[in-house]
Amino acid sequence: MAGDRVFDFQSDNASDTVPAAPLSPAGSCLFLNQANETASAAYPIFTLSAAAAGNTASHHLYGSFLHPSKGLLFQIEKNGTAESWPLLSIDSRFVDLIRHLGENHYRIRLSIKKGDSACSVLKMRAVDASLSIAPSRDAFLQFVLSRLFLSHPADRIEDDETDTVSPEDTAILRDIHDFSTFLCCAGNTLPKNIRTWAERNMTIIRQNTVSPEERRHAQRALSMMLNIQWKGSYFPSIDPIKARQILDEELYGLDRVKQRIIETIIQINRTHTLPAYGLLLVGPAGIGKSQIAYSVARILHLPWTTLDMSAIRDAESLTGSPRLYTNAKPGRIMEAYSEAHSSNLVFIINELDKADHDATNGNPADALLTLLDNLGFTDNYMECTIPTDGVYPIATANDLDRISAPLRSRFAIIHIPDYTQEEKMVIFRKFSLPKVLSRMGMTSEECQITDEALRFVLSAYADTTGVRDLEQAAEHLAANALYQIETKHLSHVLFDTEHVKQLMDM
Repeated sequence: MAGDRVFDFQSDNASDTVPAAPLSPAGSCLFLNQANETASAAYPIFTLSAAAAGNTASHHLYGSFLHPSKGLLFQIEKNGTAESWPLLSIDSRFVDLIRHLGENHYRIRLSIKKGDSACSVLKMRAVDASLSIAPSRDAFLQFVLSRLFLSHPADRIEDDETDTVSPEDTAILRDIHDFSTFLCCAGNTLPKNIRTWAERNMTIIRQNTVSPEERRHAQRALSMMLNIQWKGSYFPSIDPIKARQILDEELYGLDRVKQRIIETIIQINRTHTLPAYGLLLVGPAGIGKSQIAYSVARILHLPWTTLDMSAIRDAESLTGSPRLYTNAKPGRIMEAYSEAHSSNLVFIINELDKADHDATNGNPADALLTLLDNLGFTDNYMECTIPTDGVYPIATANDLDRISAPLRSRFAIIHIPDYTQEEKMVIFRKFSLPKVLSRMGMTSEECQITDEALRFVLSAYADTTGVRDLEQAAEHLAANALYQIETKHLSHVLFDTEHVKQLMDM
């Protein structure tokens, strides 16, 4: 935390010492060492004197920030009069934003929680003259607040306030005004090298000597980079019991595989960093490897993105093309960051063994090595090193021998066996058929199948691996049952062996 400033507006001093205790009305400002998505009474955005709220029962105050030569003030509007109150203390991450709000005359609604001597400010919304939410200004304000709240890593602090902003309301930075304002208010949320990179690209956009093409590329790169939430490398502990429940919800059996996965990621509980090795799930097609990857993303509470290596023909597809080309564009890895809007994500690399080994520029899968080493990834279009310590890679493959030794050494390899016939029967009854019936709006009573008929279905797919074909068979049965119910006015359909044989011969 060295170098983080703590502001005391009563004494007009700044120090390098961060108080360990929660914020108090004494005037000290707590710089959170926790990254929470919302504020709480113990960890507010800032505090005002309790007298500012008066005797009103309302949990909201309306007004605007003022920016005098010393300190910051909030001018409260009530009963037709305006009263200016100093901020007793403030989380120093929000100082630049509050100054910007004051300088640009934002009208603000504060959500407060009153204490004996201070009001804790938990939320801020931008409003118009009628005190209704101002869509454009508020969208930008919530976007910046979300970045600032998560600008320092650790456990999330829950808040019971219900006035939340949906992801659809989040602003998207698109033009030079947006970029400039964001860097002014929340530039400190960016990694140092990316902030320097952003300032350099802002200079390019503003120069009259650069070509329109160069300006377009710089603006596109800035839009991608600044719309990403750049988080720290701290990850909260996982609950191994809940982790197992998540895996059990999605997959039947495979107990040893589930245990191995949890053992691989449980080290987060001690180091609070991602494991040094990603997961390489090897097994036959249709066994549920991708489903396991999605479940791990749920366990880690991270967004996920996928990359299909069978569709990658050269390394440039991953690393991007230089901006000197008119049709230059970022690589697929950088696009994955942009799609996730987060630097911390699960990167699912499907069919790693299907990468084109005969490509002109070499095996494109080898371009993943720097991503897997957590040393930072350089995209040729972005012209910047992208931090990768928040990326957890999970790869899937059918044939381990088709993956190069350097790539294999970057993963914890987990072999996933095919299901037995008895396991497939349970999967059909407990997972495949209920899933299809739910999708069709049917109940389990409306479509039933005898054990003998189900064994016949399984025998028909004895030469296939995994359970994808079983879900297709369940789809066929459910569709036929629905047809009979609708045309013959039946209450339910029970499939026996003879009926199943007739269906499968169609």
